[in-house]
Amino acid sequence: MDPNRPILAALWLSVFTVTYNLIEGVVSVVFSRMDRSAALLGFGVDSFVESLSGMVMIWRFASPQGTERREHLAARLVGFSFFVLAAYVIYEAVAALRGVERIERSPAPLIIAVLSLLVMPTLFALKRWTAIQLGSRSLMADARQTLACMLLSGALLIGTGLNYWTGVWQADSIAALLIAVFLIREGYQAVTTKERCSC
Repeated sequence: MDPNRPILAALWLSVFTVTYNLIEGVVSVVFSRMDRSAALLGFGVDSFVESLSGMVMIWRFASPQGTERREHLAARLVGFSFFVLAAYVIYEAVAALRGVERIERSPAPLIIAVLSLLVMPTLFALKRWTAIQLGSRSLMADARQTLACMLLSGALLIGTGLNYWTGVWQADSIAALLIAVFLIREGYQAVTTKERCSC
């Protein structure tokens, strides 16, 4: 097998991640303003953080120069992006639970969440497989970012679904807080793990 193929695959997966998440983020933020949905706004910000992670990966795999140094720095940058995302998710969840903003009943978050749940599992699997092929800790961390996005999509679907059909608006915020714990754990692992990925 051509040794450059996994690197090219990682690069194209990163380009797709950035493109998809920028579109998803813009659409989510626009609809969140129209529907006054704090949950959808948080999901849109998550998409922008995912784009940032993808940009780091493009930088990591675009040039073969300084591979080890890039790998280490890229993993740390992706790890810190987990903390940024977790902080924002916690802020949005607490604000919603305190009644600062309540999620309006709208089908838009449901549609966006379902579309994300159709795309993210495949993207996660491809990133994870490519990371194993390359032994790349940074790409594995980025794959976990995609997994986090998938979990947030599930939380958005469950939370806004309960709100849409039953009016239980608090469900989204509670699910988001649980996912924030996952984000912090993954960020810590990405920042502190020194060895190359072999999982």
